[in-house]
Amino acid sequence: MIELDRLATEGRNDATLHIDEMSALDMMKAIHAEDEKALRAVETILPDIARAVEEIAGRLRGGGRLLYCGAGTSGRLGVLDAAECPPTFGTPPELVVGLIAGGREAMFRAREGAEDDESRGAADLAAHGLSPEDAVVGLSASGRTPYVVGALRFAREIGAFRIAVASSPGSPIAALSDIALEAETGPEAVTGSTRMKAGTAQKLILNMLSTGAMIRLGKVYGNLMVDVMATNEKLAERARRIVMAATGRTREECIAALEEADGSAKLAILLLLRGLPKEEARRRLDDAEGYLARALAGPKGDAPQDTDESQGG
Repeated sequence: MIELDRLATEGRNDATLHIDEMSALDMMKAIHAEDEKALRAVETILPDIARAVEEIAGRLRGGGRLLYCGAGTSGRLGVLDAAECPPTFGTPPELVVGLIAGGREAMFRAREGAEDDESRGAADLAAHGLSPEDAVVGLSASGRTPYVVGALRFAREIGAFRIAVASSPGSPIAALSDIALEAETGPEAVTGSTRMKAGTAQKLILNMLSTGAMIRLGKVYGNLMVDVMATNEKLAERARRIVMAATGRTREECIAALEEADGSAKLAILLLLRGLPKEEARRRLDDAEGYLARALAGPKGDAPQDTDESQGG
């Protein structure tokens, strides 16, 4: 039996005891003041988040995957982050996976009872062929959701790397993890509604984990998402702008380069800045393991000169 009165996320917030009597503006100010606490809570654990990013990147580089496991709001946030990786970073859908208690239906309609099944968390990971090369992130505001506990316990048995994301200190999922990211956000503006600032903290952490890992994998050049997949007109235009920003060439030149590069912004940039034949440029990117800055530097891996074309990466 979960003792809710012992969880920080379930306490009553003194600042909002009379939120139901406030004007709409005062209500918004009170909620916003609580949201600011989520930012400060995440700030206190930045060193741990950085460690988690390096661990995740190492496993992805070694052929592993990143799997998020959660229930309710936490699960939906994990699925959301996973779903955004392919269009943003050009990753295959199976590289970053979001699992939610209750399955696909739970994304659109609450199935609160699904989170109480500890064995289901393990079964969902097993169904995805969890291996020791993978990294598993367990998401739970309370830190004790049975579905997530079961998933992390199974991940420990398999030997996968484990990260806990919670808003309550000293949680069961933290005890099952290699790195515990416990952003202590405190009582919610509406008691127990962890979709609010606890959820905000989780979203911030997930943004950092996936984005940081993808930067480490060479998916970003400077601050440009050079592996963007142009799957609609907005993203196609973004690819054009990325190539223009990285090369300083005209829009027409960048459009032509993207056509030659089969829509790959990264390859188009290399074509424009180095004037290589397409197959040679592609080979150089492969040799550089996808790191554009390394490919631009040449086969010896010398650092690029300090010019406008040196965006980092």
